Amino acid sequence: MRAAAKRAVDPRIDRSRQVILRAALDELGEIGYGPFAIESVAARAGVGKSTIYRHWPDKLTLIADAFRTLHEQAGPELATGSPRQKLERILRHVAEVVAESVFSRCIPALIDAAERDPSLRRFHHGFQREARKPLIAVIAEGIARGDFPKRLDPELAGAALLGAIFFRRLMTDTPFEPAFAGALIDAVIGPPSIRRVPR
Repeated sequence: MRAAAKRAVDPRIDRSRQVILRAALDELGEIGYGPFAIESVAARAGVGKSTIYRHWPDKLTLIADAFRTLHEQAGPELATGSPRQKLERILRHVAEVVAESVFSRCIPALIDAAERDPSLRRFHHGFQREARKPLIAVIAEGIARGDFPKRLDPELAGAALLGAIFFRRLMTDTPFEPAFAGALIDAVIGPPSIRRVPR
């Protein structure tokens, strides 16, 4: 019954929702969290503010939904490939998103506001924790298969890999180049191990 109900959703409603979520991210990236207003998002999306309040009771709920939806829709394909290939795919994707995207423009606003607003901080930390899980799982898979060194701690290695990308975005004027994802893996985890083929 639940699946049938999802299929029955009017496509116009879904399109309207996507437009509103994108407008919310655009607003956050341009003016920051403090001045962020539902009325401004409604104007950007071309809808009445009552339409937004009907689905999202406040700005944090709206922003949280926008971030989660964007993350779910834009993730890389991880069903195929070796752990190293999957990891490189993830890092390339993160580097591309962090370098130039609506999400990239929101990062400084979110970090700044999270220092002042406990509710936003809880969302921000929780969102990042969930977003890291696929990367950590891939590293753990690589360790279990013998593709990555057994000495690695998946959480720490994941933090080091992502930290390099976010450091370049937030602390320098040169974003991390997605093409260097493989070199970053070599630097943090080590080059691919050479498995001997029995004769």
